[in-house]
Amino acid sequence: MKVLVVNSGSSSVKYQVVDTVARAPLVVGLVERIGAGGAVLTQQRRDDGARIRSTAPLLDHRDAIEAILDLIADPERGAVESLDEIGAVGHRVVHGGEAFTESARIDPHVLDRIRELIALAPLHNPHNLAGIGAALARLPDVPHVAVFDTAFHTSMPPRAFHYALPYVLYERHRIRRYGFHGTSHQHVASRLADLLGRPLEELRLISIHLGNGASACAVAKGRSIDTSMGFTPLDGLVMGTRSGDLDAAAVLHVMGREEIGIADATALLNKHSGLQGLSGISSDMRDLLEEEAEGSKRAALALDVYTYRVRKYIGAYAAVLEGVDAVGFTGGIGQNAPGIRARCLEGLRFLGLEIDPEANERLTGGEEGFFHAGATAAAAIRTGEELVIALEAERLAAVDPSGSPG
Repeated sequence: MKVLVVNSGSSSVKYQVVDTVARAPLVVGLVERIGAGGAVLTQQRRDDGARIRSTAPLLDHRDAIEAILDLIADPERGAVESLDEIGAVGHRVVHGGEAFTESARIDPHVLDRIRELIALAPLHNPHNLAGIGAALARLPDVPHVAVFDTAFHTSMPPRAFHYALPYVLYERHRIRRYGFHGTSHQHVASRLADLLGRPLEELRLISIHLGNGASACAVAKGRSIDTSMGFTPLDGLVMGTRSGDLDAAAVLHVMGREEIGIADATALLNKHSGLQGLSGISSDMRDLLEEEAEGSKRAALALDVYTYRVRKYIGAYAAVLEGVDAVGFTGGIGQNAPGIRARCLEGLRFLGLEIDPEANERLTGGEEGFFHAGATAAAAIRTGEELVIALEAERLAAVDPSGSPG
């Protein structure tokens, strides 16, 4: 089946057309600067590498989806001869709360539930809904499936997801750890099992997703039992512009001393912290590695805090799992920055984690494989969120809305 995978952000739409038989994308594309007057659409075909870049005044997500569908069905530049070849559309939805423990075939009821969850993800779910609405309008007769970042983590036990706040706040507002990057961690766990040649159900795994956002996940027998992101994607590891773990009282103190309100504090934590805030230079790992090599102490500090936090979570999750069989790194940084991977695993020989430097250095640019020299496996895993979404869309497209196989 050919599945269109859509990931709608505030001013962008990432997309792929995935061939689920080959388990590979036919085209990969991105629309940026939606609503800014000069949106940019880029697309690359995987068979011949043909790349397209164009600009257009795309005012909203509907315009963007229209442009994407026109391009993927273009006879010379597209991925399909006709949109009739698209068997399903898979949509990334950031927050499914406690309502969605797995992916869902989209219908009016599902849309209503996603709207109800906007309060939990005001920065993400509205844009996800805009993309869904635009795609439904153009492809109304094709099955549409919502795949939730949070769903993989609904297997966490209460001891892992509850905060030690008054329980009434959970009852009233569902304040708890939800976790994100679920499709990515699910993919890493599956690929580690494949590479090890062992059943997923017998493995203790730690998945590390390092991109502009970053998170860790403890996976036991194929199920998430703990993860670093919390009520929002702000918690846990240090990220490009997000702080990660932080004493809440420090935020309250800053709000008082700097005389800032909730909106400014939210921006401080989400847009001006992390690598950007610590270094004062950039949120881009490549820039910081260059600056560190040139002697920047602030860049070195940012990278030291970043990798220390990952190392601390690996140790914690090894304890939670009562041992670890493999650690997998994914995401733009996780699969392409061997130096960062090595620093994240420093000092973990007591867990059997020791790297092969030459193997580690070879694993960049989407290469996938092991780089360990110790008893515990360590691997770089190619990012596969879109494939997971496509396979979920294919699975649910085969089930009619009444719940019986189609």
